[in-house]
Amino acid sequence: MKRSIRFFTVSALAAGIAACGGGSDGSGSTGTVSFDVTDAPATEFSNVTVAFTGFAMKPQDGKWVEFTFDETKTWNLLDLQGGVSEPLITDEEVPAGPYSELRLLVDTDNSYLTLKDQPDVQKTLAVPSGEQSGLKLKGDFLVAADTTTDFTIDFDVKKSIVNPQGESLADYLLKPSLRLVNNLEVGSITGEVDYVTLSQTQDCASDYEGSVYVYEGADVTPTDINVYGEEAGPLMAVPVADEDLEGLHTYTAAFLTAGEYTISYSCQLDDNETDDALEFQGTQNVTVVENTETTAEPIPLIQ
Repeated sequence: MKRSIRFFTVSALAAGIAACGGGSDGSGSTGTVSFDVTDAPATEFSNVTVAFTGFAMKPQDGKWVEFTFDETKTWNLLDLQGGVSEPLITDEEVPAGPYSELRLLVDTDNSYLTLKDQPDVQKTLAVPSGEQSGLKLKGDFLVAADTTTDFTIDFDVKKSIVNPQGESLADYLLKPSLRLVNNLEVGSITGEVDYVTLSQTQDCASDYEGSVYVYEGADVTPTDINVYGEEAGPLMAVPVADEDLEGLHTYTAAFLTAGEYTISYSCQLDDNETDDALEFQGTQNVTVVENTETTAEPIPLIQ
C-alpha cells in the first residue's frame, strides 16, 4: 500500500512480524513505533528494486530488538518519491528509551536495478558488508514511553548506488546513504522551475530537465553530490518534471526536518562518483515548518 505524506497518518497494516529483544531504559516501560521507508529521487535509473527481509533497532543500553518479516517486502524505491512511503513495521511495541542504531536486512538475490538507457537489462546488487549485517544507520533517536512515535527512513538512491568500475560482488554496490526523521518534526518544499526558458539560455544536458539541490542551513554555497571533508554536500537532489505535460516543471522535496535550508537548481548532469563542478542557478533560502508544505519562490533565472 502506497501512501502520500499527510505527514502523520499511521497505516493499519501490521503484517506478520515477530519481535524479540532486550530492554532499553531499565524501567520496563514501552512505546509503540512505526518505521516507513521513502526515497530521495534519482535520475539515471529506471528501477531500483530492493527486497527487505527484516528490521532491527539497537537500544543504547540493551539488546537488539529484531523483526523478521513473514513475507519479504519488495519495492521499487523509485516509486517512493515526492512524499510517498511504504511501511517496514507498523504499530509495534518496543522498549522505551534512547536508541543508537538501525539495521535493514536485504535479500540481494531478489534485489536489482535497471538503467534508463538499458531498461530491459537487470543489474545485480550487492551489500559490501554482507547480507547478514544489512544496511546500517547509526544515530541517536528516542522512543517515548506510553505513546506512538512514527519515523521515516529516507533511502537516497542517488547517493547509495555505486558502480564499482571493475571486479566486484555484483554489477552495482548498495552502500546506503540513509537518513532518519521523526514524522512529527518534518515538512516539505515544493516549487516551480522555468525550464523551457532556462534550457534556451544555459548549457543544459540533453534529455535532462535538471534537479533542485537541497542543503541544510541558510546561505549555503551549492556544490555537487560528490563532496567530502568540511564542505556540506546536498541533503538531496530532486529532479524537476513536467508531470502534466503542460509546460510547468515542478519539484517536491519531502521529509525535511523543520529548519532553514538553501535550495539551488542545476540542469547539468551530476555524477556522484566524480567532482562535476556544476553550475547552479536560482539559489535561495527556504524555511521548512513542521507538518507544512512550503512553496518556494519560482527559481529565478540568471541570464
